[in-house]
Amino acid sequence: MSKLLRIFRRPDYQSEVTQFIEQLKAAKPDLEAQQRAGRALWWDKHVDRELQGEWREARVPQKPYVYGSDSGGQ
Repeated sequence: MSKLLRIFRRPDYQSEVTQFIEQLKAAKPDLEAQQRAGRALWWDKHVDRELQGEWREARVPQKPYVYGSDSGGQ
């Protein structure tokens, strides 16, 4: 960086949110590991495509009006 640009360089801006996150990470160094563990628990799952296809084939279509009776009377 040239001398002229260094003269006019402003300090790096950090929003309040960024500052909060940095403070949180400093206070809880294992936070990211906990986030990864939580993600693995709820989201990172292996999908068995064969079982998923069987599940879709076994679905029973819903009737247009689910509260009606099959007997036809009231």
